[in-house]
Amino acid sequence: MTQTTRGPDGIDRCAWVGDYPPFLPYHDAEWGYPVSDDRRLFEKLCLESFQSGLSWRTILDKRENFRKAFDNFDPAKIARYTETDITRLLADAGIVRHRGKIEAVINNAKRYAELTAETGSLAAYIWRFEPAPADLGAPYTLTQSPASVALSKDLKKRGWKFVGPTTIFAFMQAMGLINDHAEGCAMRAKAAEARAGFIKPV
Repeated sequence: MTQTTRGPDGIDRCAWVGDYPPFLPYHDAEWGYPVSDDRRLFEKLCLESFQSGLSWRTILDKRENFRKAFDNFDPAKIARYTETDITRLLADAGIVRHRGKIEAVINNAKRYAELTAETGSLAAYIWRFEPAPADLGAPYTLTQSPASVALSKDLKKRGWKFVGPTTIFAFMQAMGLINDHAEGCAMRAKAAEARAGFIKPV
C-alpha cells in the first residue's frame, strides 16, 4: 500500500488525506501534533467515540455542528445534561444521532470531573500513557498498541465508555502522542519537531 499521496499543491502527504480538501488543513496543522489542552483532548475523545464504526471524514464534516450541539465540549456543562438534552441531540441532524454514543459523552464528562480531581488534568493523565518507541511499528502500520490497550483499559476501569483500544490509538495518533505521519509525508518532520519541543504536562 502506498503510504503517501501527492496533493494538488505538489506536497506529499499521508495517503489517507487523498483528494478530499477538508483533510488538508486538518492533516497539515492538527493531526499528529502534541496537545496539552484539556478541552481539545476531551473533544477528541468524544469525536473518536462518535467515529466508532464510521469514517473520520463523516465526523470532520460535522465537527462544527458537534461543537455547537455539545457546548463546545465543555465537560462541566455536558455533565449536567439531562434527558431533555439527549432528546435535543437525537433530533439534531447536524451530528451523529446515536443514543449510546450521546449518553457515553455525557457519562464521560462526569468521569472527567472525577479523573481530573485525582490527576490534576486530563492532559497530565493522558500523557502518562505516551507509547515507548519500541512498542510502535513503522508508521501507518498499526491500529492499536500496548499503550492504547493500557489507556483504554484504565479509562474503562474508571467508567469511561466507547474508549476501546483502536479508538484510543486513533486518538493518540491525532493528539501527537505518536508521530504516525507516513515516511515521506512532508508533515512527519514538522510533527517530530513539535514533539521534540513539547513539554509534557505533569
